[in-house]
Amino acid sequence: MAFTTVLMMVVFGLLLAPSTLAADVTASVIVVGAGMSGISAAKTLSDAGIKDIVILEATDRIGGRIREQEFGGLNVEIGANWVEGVNGNELNPIWDMAKKLKLKVFFSDYDNLYANTYKQAGGKYESSFAQSAFEKADNLEEFGKGVSEKLTATKQGDISILVSQRLKNQVPTTPIDMAIDYYKYDYEFAEPPRVTSLQNTQPLATFTNFGEDLYFVADPRGYSSVVYHVARQFLTFDKSGKLTDPRVKFNKAVTEIKHSPSGVIVKTEDGTVYRAKYVMVSVSVGVLQTKLIDFVPDLPPWKILSVYQFDMSIYTKIFIKFPHKFWPTGNGTEFFLYAHDKRGYYTIWQQLEAQYPGANALLVTVTDDESRRIEQQSDEETKAEVMEVLRDMFGKNIPEPTDILVPKWWSNRFFKGTFSNWPIGVTRFEYDQIRAPVGRIYFTGEHTSEHYNGYVHGAYLAGIDSANILIRCAKYRQCKYDIKQKGT
Repeated sequence: MAFTTVLMMVVFGLLLAPSTLAADVTASVIVVGAGMSGISAAKTLSDAGIKDIVILEATDRIGGRIREQEFGGLNVEIGANWVEGVNGNELNPIWDMAKKLKLKVFFSDYDNLYANTYKQAGGKYESSFAQSAFEKADNLEEFGKGVSEKLTATKQGDISILVSQRLKNQVPTTPIDMAIDYYKYDYEFAEPPRVTSLQNTQPLATFTNFGEDLYFVADPRGYSSVVYHVARQFLTFDKSGKLTDPRVKFNKAVTEIKHSPSGVIVKTEDGTVYRAKYVMVSVSVGVLQTKLIDFVPDLPPWKILSVYQFDMSIYTKIFIKFPHKFWPTGNGTEFFLYAHDKRGYYTIWQQLEAQYPGANALLVTVTDDESRRIEQQSDEETKAEVMEVLRDMFGKNIPEPTDILVPKWWSNRFFKGTFSNWPIGVTRFEYDQIRAPVGRIYFTGEHTSEHYNGYVHGAYLAGIDSANILIRCAKYRQCKYDIKQKGT
């Protein structure tokens, strides 16, 4: 058969008798999590007439991994920061919201990186030498896209980006080549080419469909304004803009979800119990990989395996403020690279003069193992490492920073990372299983987005898609979820 059918209403009929959960229903649907996916799903349900919902949020705010924080008098984004995929054939829904809200956004121009690539031993690489290295990396990337298209056309198995580089006999090994490689892949996916899927990332649907431009959000209202924009279309706010809708419950960390063919019972950390016909789980795949939420009975093995096969990556943006600038400013200087013997060691830098004039602020990005390492050390240790790198680039006579902000997404039990990455070996079959409902439990989140996992627009669109799957079952009794067989 071309399809495997998951029968949502029957999966656990023999495992948990309806009488076990006999209770009055307090809502039609419970939504776990008030990030972009959870809010988007809840709005879609509300638009379909399913308004008796309860949204349980573990923190004290909506927005999830879109979060601003005060830093040295600035309002900076410690989570999602860019609208990625702009000025293409299709309109990115997040860009549409950003324009309607008139958010302050800044075009990110990386074209001059070759003129701003620094050596570990000090000083810049010659522009001509660095430009040649970038061109070589561009050609290698194009080769990988060609390999990806051939694999897809011939229905062959996936390979990693690193394997495609080996096919070209061009694996980056020098400091500058590793720095450029890190910028091209880790800076986007937060994991190295050796684990990232070639077929599912090259080319990338976000840029193919929505356009190749990126815009950095630096608005005092915060990037989370886009989440509030969606929320205001179906939730109640007071005149001051405060969310007052009683259906949203803050500081309600879900610890248990009991499920049967007759409904669900959701328990929170403070002992509160909620009952509903269905539950929509929008927590990150990183949280699903932990024991924060206990599913009773356990999720079936196929579901657990699909969740564990996907990656939750870590993308850490470290903000540093100084008493005065000592780095180049002006056109073509916003982004710069640091080429170190250790791949990914404080590689990508951004000076924020355009976004925060006069703030004397820098942003450096680390990912994956470096993020984990940095989260386990003190901010003072991180500051010392950052200063050593800056002195390599700009000399010994630079001032000490006045402030440093090191977000710790991996250590936060409610997130366990920043966004999902598509690893080698995970096909559309496993993806369908990640999104597939289990009985009356539905799943959403950027990790369930068919084409846009890891992005804000992916989270938004996934919420709509998952809610529509639930609506088809709840309203029209179309309770089948089809999963394509592997290899089709």
